[in-house]
Parts: sequence; C-alpha cells; structure tokens
Amino acid sequence: MKNKYYALEVKDKEADVYIFGDITSWEWFENDVSSYTLSKELQELDKDIEVINVHINSYGGEVAEGLAIYNMLRSHKAKVRTIVDGFACSIASVIFMAGDERIMNAASLLMIHDAWMYTAGNAAQLRKDADDLEKITQASIEAYKSRVNISEEEIKELLDNETWILPSEALEMGFATAIVGEKINEKAAASAKKALFNLLKNNKKTPAAATTVNFPEEKINEMFEELKILKEKMDVNNEQKNPEPVPEDNKPQKFFNAILRKE
Repeated sequence: MKNKYYALEVKDKEADVYIFGDITSWEWFENDVSSYTLSKELQELDKDIEVINVHINSYGGEVAEGLAIYNMLRSHKAKVRTIVDGFACSIASVIFMAGDERIMNAASLLMIHDAWMYTAGNAAQLRKDADDLEKITQASIEAYKSRVNISEEEIKELLDNETWILPSEALEMGFATAIVGEKINEKAAASAKKALFNLLKNNKKTPAAATTVNFPEEKINEMFEELKILKEKMDVNNEQKNPEPVPEDNKPQKFFNAILRKE
C-alpha cells in the first residue's frame, strides 16, 4: 500500500483515523481520502473497538464523499470522537459533526460555507443549478442542526458569509464540545484566588472587579462559587467542633490553609 497522510491505526479498543487531506472520490495524492476507502477499513475493524478517534486537518472536498463519511461515522456502534488538529473546512466541518465528542485544539479553526460549483448553460440551467446547490447545502445544514444550539437561520447566515469559526465560538454555538491545549496563566490564577479570598473574608457577594489581571471572568466566577461552598463547609465544621466562638482573626488563616490543602 502506498504511503498516505490518511490512515487508520488501531490500539487496544480504540482506533485512530487521520484525515489530513482532500476528501474526494479520486485518490490522486497520498493524503486524499474517499468514503469507499474509509468504509472498507471501518468494516475491517475489530468488533470490540469501543472508540474511534477521527483526527481532521482538511480543506474539504466533494460533498457527496463527505456526507457519506459523516453518515458512516454517525451510524457506527462505537463511540466517535472527532478532533480538529488544524483546519476543518467546508465538508470536513460536516465530518467533524459526526463526533459524539467534538474536540478542537486551541490552535485550530472551522470554516463553513454554502456548496458551490462550476457551471455553464442558459438561464434556465443556471436557475436549476442554483436550486440544486441550495438543496445540497441543506444536507450539510441538517448535520449542523443535529449538534449546534443556534437556529437554522443563524446557520444559513454563517454559511452565506463563508465563516471562519474559532474554537471558543465553536464551543459556544455547539459545533464543538471541548477545547484542548488551553493553558491557564498560573500567576493570574494565583492573583485571582487571592482576590477571591479577600472578597470572602470581607463578606462581599460578587467577584466583579475583583482583580485587574487578565484572567477569564467565567473562571473567576467558577472559582468564587467553589470557594464559597468550601467556606460554608468549613464554617459548619467549625461550629460542630468548636461550640465556643472561634476568634475572627483565625478564620481567614484556616480558610487559606484549606485552599492550600485542596490544591
């Protein structure tokens, strides 16, 4: 078999599929993939395979081939995890929708657009081609609709505008279920935690404007809620173990120590 960027590898009960090229019915180059080739290899998989990881880095290709791959993966009995390792453009973004888990690397992109073709003919033929393209695009819309949390009208607007989608945007709209490769700034996290500690110590109810460091607001809110719960548990434990009031100046230190132990 010739070397190729498209490949399927099996280890234990997981299979890894790499689609790192064009999606086409004619495999002219080593990185091309067709629905026929993939279907044969999926059929040859061990029946005990539990997870299929589909790694994608593709500009897209033929709609028919992509839809066939999408439907094969959606109907497979194994859990399907699709992963964007670079670009998932055009029909490759539809294949991405086949994943029960749809993971984007922090440095990756989706691109979606309407189906298009080269054509020639009279006015009647061109009108028919336009109508046909709308129907072809609708097939992709149905795949997106099965996963996203935005309306069909919003999907169509994204397609009409040939939209590039960042991982954070994909996660928000439901195209993706997770992002990997994000790293939290440890200094920012420590500063945010200190600010939250001060908020709790001063009995404030909101973390708004708690810190000026560049730290995601949702992370601050999440940490704030976790620390509030921890503090409530500690207060209950203190009341049970110490019937007499605990000196106020000791509570912050106990709480701070608890945070350190939790980490």
